[in-house]
Amino acid sequence: DCIFLKDWVIDCNIGVYAEEKGVTQKVRLTVDAYLAPHVRASEDNMDTVPSYTDIIDAVNDITGRGHINLIETLAEAIADTCLADPRIAAMRIRIEKLERGPVRGVEVFRTRAAAGP
Repeated sequence: DCIFLKDWVIDCNIGVYAEEKGVTQKVRLTVDAYLAPHVRASEDNMDTVPSYTDIIDAVNDITGRGHINLIETLAEAIADTCLADPRIAAMRIRIEKLERGPVRGVEVFRTRAAAGP
């Protein structure tokens, strides 16, 4: 089972090059949160499963802290934050920069065992 956000475009303060500092640029995120095998919404209760709102809040919190140099760093931070929830077993995060020529980006896949330092 998977909770996902698809093609979410946000303004982000990101980039390692001088021309990317102090400005925002549009990035597109697709985030898949794969649920742990025991997680089911059989009781029709929102507390039994993670919410895509939690993922949105995590992204907003991480990007709201200030400038991020690498989209890889952003992807890792999203994965680490979401994998802190024991109901999530794995994450696939795809981040694409939309304003620097051809669309370019990164995709990571992280599991609970691979999360953290």
